[in-house]
Amino acid sequence: MLRGILLVLFGACSFGILSTFVKLAYKEGYTLGDVTGTQALFGVILLWSVYFIQRKTQSKDQPKPIIKTHWLKLILAGTFTGLVSLTYYQCVKLIPASVAIILLMQFVWISSLLAFIFFKKIPSKLQILAIIFILIGTVAASGYFEHSGSELKLLGIGYGLVAALCYAIFLLFNGNLGNEYPPIQKSALMITGACILIFVVLPPNFLINGALGGSLFKWGLILAVFGTVIPPLCFASGIPKIGLTLSSILSSAELPVAVSMSALVLHEEVSFIQWIGVLIILSSMILPNLENLKKANNFKRKT
Repeated sequence: MLRGILLVLFGACSFGILSTFVKLAYKEGYTLGDVTGTQALFGVILLWSVYFIQRKTQSKDQPKPIIKTHWLKLILAGTFTGLVSLTYYQCVKLIPASVAIILLMQFVWISSLLAFIFFKKIPSKLQILAIIFILIGTVAASGYFEHSGSELKLLGIGYGLVAALCYAIFLLFNGNLGNEYPPIQKSALMITGACILIFVVLPPNFLINGALGGSLFKWGLILAVFGTVIPPLCFASGIPKIGLTLSSILSSAELPVAVSMSALVLHEEVSFIQWIGVLIILSSMILPNLENLKKANNFKRKT
């Protein structure tokens, strides 16, 4: 149980530090295409390497899963991961990283909206209340009243909300598509789709202009490890041990980690009101899941 908790928590924290490294790469003059392209390319190389190593080391007597989902569907679904990278990292480029992560976290209520539209899944009263508080917390946490208009560009806010929408769609596909695949293979296929999309939208000029000879190699590797390798590995190992409910609670650790990194490393000013907003958002995300966790525990006791 403890191992599972630590794995999921580490995976969430890995996601949380990405925006800070992206900002640092931008400060060194690298472009959106450089950052997203190297992360996707290195992510593909690392994930497929881990998958083939795992295949060679596993027992030949182990039963093979029955594959029902065509691998091409996973690649197409993975394009939404590429869209998240493109829009979120562009958002980070235009507005403070501490605000960008707040906008990305809007995927919580967008996911509920998509579930209602496509699956007619009506949110509970507690979930609706949580969504309202998330919106209130977002206004406070964004620093709207502290930042000047130049810091909170409408275009940057737009990219952040589009990133949240793409992330919600990705989660929708990820939870309902290709679950019979080994987790590493599924992640590798999806990141392959993301890489193809990014290279189509932003051609990989870094492969021929010598940028990889500089610090871009370092930033791309860091982003790939913490953004596309560690989280899938941690979640694949940790979630089955502790369940989806507790995992979703622990995953919210991404938010305070991102805001803290922005303040400590990038020296972005995070006011007291913004921290209150962060706490409101975290509470809004955790409370509905605590109710589900309580129900699950009561069910276990009865059985």
